[in-house]
Amino acid sequence: MRLIHLAAAMLLAGCAGAPREATMDSTTKAVRRADLLTAGLGLEGLRQPLPPAALDAEARRTQAYWSNWRAIADVAPGGGLNAVYGRIAAVPGVEIKTWLGEVGLYHPHGVMLHIPDDFDVSRPCLIVAPVSGSRGVYGAMATAGAWGLTRRCAVVYTDKGAGTGFFDVDARLGIDIDGTPVPPGAVGGFVPELPGPGIAIKHAHSKDHPEAHWGRMTLSAARFALTMLEERFPGQRFAPQNTRIIAASISNGAGAVLRALEQDDEGMIDGVVAAAPQVSLKGAPSLLEYSVRAALLAPCAQLDPRAAGPIAPFLLARTAEFQARCGALAERRLVVGGSAAEQAADAYRQLLAMGFTAGALDNNPTNLAADIWRALAVTYVQSYARAGIEEQLCGFSFAILDNGAPRPSTADERGNWFGTSSGIAPTAGVQIKAPPGSGVDPALEGLLCLHQALIGDAPIAKRVRRGIGEVRASARLPNVPVVILHGRDDGLLPVAIAREYVRRAWQNGARRLSYWEIENVQHFDAFLGQPAYGTRFLPLLPYFYSALDQLSAHLDGGPAPAPSQVIRTRLRAATADGVEALTGEHLGGALAAPGANAILRSGEVPD
Repeated sequence: MRLIHLAAAMLLAGCAGAPREATMDSTTKAVRRADLLTAGLGLEGLRQPLPPAALDAEARRTQAYWSNWRAIADVAPGGGLNAVYGRIAAVPGVEIKTWLGEVGLYHPHGVMLHIPDDFDVSRPCLIVAPVSGSRGVYGAMATAGAWGLTRRCAVVYTDKGAGTGFFDVDARLGIDIDGTPVPPGAVGGFVPELPGPGIAIKHAHSKDHPEAHWGRMTLSAARFALTMLEERFPGQRFAPQNTRIIAASISNGAGAVLRALEQDDEGMIDGVVAAAPQVSLKGAPSLLEYSVRAALLAPCAQLDPRAAGPIAPFLLARTAEFQARCGALAERRLVVGGSAAEQAADAYRQLLAMGFTAGALDNNPTNLAADIWRALAVTYVQSYARAGIEEQLCGFSFAILDNGAPRPSTADERGNWFGTSSGIAPTAGVQIKAPPGSGVDPALEGLLCLHQALIGDAPIAKRVRRGIGEVRASARLPNVPVVILHGRDDGLLPVAIAREYVRRAWQNGARRLSYWEIENVQHFDAFLGQPAYGTRFLPLLPYFYSALDQLSAHLDGGPAPAPSQVIRTRLRAATADGVEALTGEHLGGALAAPGANAILRSGEVPD
């Protein structure tokens, strides 16, 4: 296998005898920043409806802050941020970014370290924050970044080998660590090995199957941070023995911190907070399997009366498409029923059987409108199969489209990829170019092909299943405190994922694991600024911050984090202006007295 080569790369020595297993770009440098937390935007700047224009590297950085904060947190007035939970304040300090290579992989992952000026050298604290989703290095600012920087901790982020790694094949331009579009010889991040037409995306086309390595990327980011701290503070020693290291994140990042803890043979990590973790276990569905099945079933299930949701009325125009989907699935015996209503009821039942709650399926209309299931399926099938851009599995590719036809990207479009993309198409103008379809449901044929890539006997299906096997977690945790929390009504990652991981971890002897399951919480806090969502759901971030508060206090000698429990909540009411402001009473016991909720006995998981 062709290993990654970085110009003038140096071996990252690690700390406390860590193995030499990563390479670091020699262009690494520290840059002083006036505000590591919001890039000077503050809460009011984050609330502005339009992102800053990406005119240069500094503007792209500000744009990335704006996009990533708004994609993760509810920044709307009355949403509770900076009032009920969290703190927004300028945090001056130093920012260090680099490409970090891993032995055996084609491409590096982007890593960034933030060291606030008030970093406590006498009691050093490091937060390790792999980003959520497929985001770039600024993708965890609103989560672990916001908590750590306001508590005098250094924070290190990794994009986990995904990030905003777009490469325009026609223009022969990729994206550097600061978002600058640059030619292949100057790109330290991602250059496709065998270019094909259109746009290559790192998560999909790197051939590295990044998810299989998220754990070790997270550990490498921690080692990098310890090394950089020693360079920043000459004469000081920063090692796991004298530096508190907490790994914390949400979604894909939460899966990464759990995998890192499972693989932490050096004992670097002192504690973990994992919110809504995307983590795959043997015998349970992977995210790819969830995505493909949901992409097929969700349109049909939307015809069931129970699939009401905040934006359901906007999908009435697609009724014929959804009816056609039901009929096609019935012909293939993927649903049962003699009528569209019966078929829709069976599709809805199957989604429940996959682990989604009825409340989670209130998000079904939103997932359909955003095409989220197909987006995940197309990216993850390429990644799990280790397929390059030239393969275009099931006829899918990525491009800028005009009326369905691909065209070259413009300089302005490329300039916005770093700051506005989520790392997974459709995003920032990059669309999914699907195989030709027919009828009122043109997406069906491509999805059926993806389904065969999961269950079929063709060589590609064997590659995909091998990739699924590579992401399996062990649920074997060392004896450190861990808090796993999950919203019961998560419509993207069903709560069944966390329940099963916790159940197996307890079976494997985990004794310092707390599991909090929260009523009326779904996956995307950013939606809650819309009144239809704000009256139906509550934010996840307050519980994430509370878990970090409790874990940190415990590591200081205080009581263990609150025990495993179901956290009871109260929804906000509609008002003439939209929705009432969030208070601690809405959040239940999450901030003041979590133990007042329904306590789960050791080893007990909610039904």
